[in-house]
Amino acid sequence: MNTITNNKRSPWWWIPTLYFAEGIPYFIVNNISVTMFTRMGVPNGEMALATSLLYLPWTIKPIWSPFIDLIKTKRWWIISMQILMTAAFVLLTLSIPRPSHEMIAASGTPVSMFTFTLILFIITAFASATHDIAADGFYMLALNHKEESFFVGIRSTFYRLSSIFGQGVLVFIAGVLEIRTGNIPMAWTITMGICAVLFAVITLYHTFAIPRPVQDAPRENNDSGDNAVHIMEEFGRTFVTFFKKPQIVIAIIFLLLYRLPEAFLLKMVNPFFLDPVSKGGMGLQTQEVGIIYGTIGVLALTIGGIIGGFAASRWGLKKSLWPMASAMTLPCLTFVYLGMFHPASLVVISVCVFIEQFGYGFGFTAYMLYMIYISEGEFKTAHYALCTAFMALSMMIPGMFAGYLQEWLGYANFFWMVIICCIATVGVTFIIKVDPSYGKND
Repeated sequence: MNTITNNKRSPWWWIPTLYFAEGIPYFIVNNISVTMFTRMGVPNGEMALATSLLYLPWTIKPIWSPFIDLIKTKRWWIISMQILMTAAFVLLTLSIPRPSHEMIAASGTPVSMFTFTLILFIITAFASATHDIAADGFYMLALNHKEESFFVGIRSTFYRLSSIFGQGVLVFIAGVLEIRTGNIPMAWTITMGICAVLFAVITLYHTFAIPRPVQDAPRENNDSGDNAVHIMEEFGRTFVTFFKKPQIVIAIIFLLLYRLPEAFLLKMVNPFFLDPVSKGGMGLQTQEVGIIYGTIGVLALTIGGIIGGFAASRWGLKKSLWPMASAMTLPCLTFVYLGMFHPASLVVISVCVFIEQFGYGFGFTAYMLYMIYISEGEFKTAHYALCTAFMALSMMIPGMFAGYLQEWLGYANFFWMVIICCIATVGVTFIIKVDPSYGKND
């Protein structure tokens, strides 16, 4: 059935900007925060623990997702969360601490100095996770089936562009400002100010551009008590049926451990590039990190994912598992090479990042397809959301300890530890069972 809206506005007016806006806060909270804290002189252990905890809202968002259906409209949630995030970005711009140059140089800035900054990041994280739920639900309500299929690639493309903007463009701008102003805290203050202005403009645009589908109505308007009870009962059933699936324990272990090497590695990549050679790092400038990891890395990740999708459709999930598990593990050796030899050439560094991120993008395809596989059946959407919660948890927990492990081991030995963790990826790939025909295009 086609959904009827009260206007005829083309989805091109709002889908690209909506999914661009969906990605910006995620990458600021989970990626830019790492770079900013590192450049502010926060030790790696404290930095990794604090920023990893920011994953929590994406881990637990299935808990409150039913209430997005019960209260107000999804359009209301989208606009409200964007307003809240804009306010958080403005306050962030006005409140970034300014540690002394000596404190930054000695990597002695306590994370406690950023307590208010972290509170704003937490608010943004919960708002962003809620925005994700509402935006994805609105997408299905506002489009008919044909439009849904057509725009799925468009929304993914603009989400990737937000990744390039967040991890690449904003970091590059901060790096240029660091050099021109000679003041690292000021540079990041201006960068966050640019982001706040951009997000405010997007929010204002969406208040007019996002349509009002007739079916986007809160369920509380119709038999609210019965609806609320029914939804909560169904909510409980989603959990019960999920944990009653065959081999669900093995599936959860796979979700938690398949990405273990990457979970450790990703949290330490930017600090490794930014730290001086005397501390075992690469000694790159902030803007160089923005170009190498935020643009070349994202491009490689995207290409790897696309090729992984083609491979999975040709081979099926079962035959794809081992090539993709290998792609998740072997490219981690590029960081062992960088940590041991510290090449000065940006071309060599970029090639290493491209290889590692391409492998990650290719290998991650099997993980995504396996989440869809174990979500099949009743409550498919809700069960997939639970899988994504375990996915976020798989990145959060290792990231919490990555900084302390790096400080203890040093970068070179830390990367060897990451290679040892590849045993976990191989092990969980070996124990799972998959229908040989699943995922193949006949």
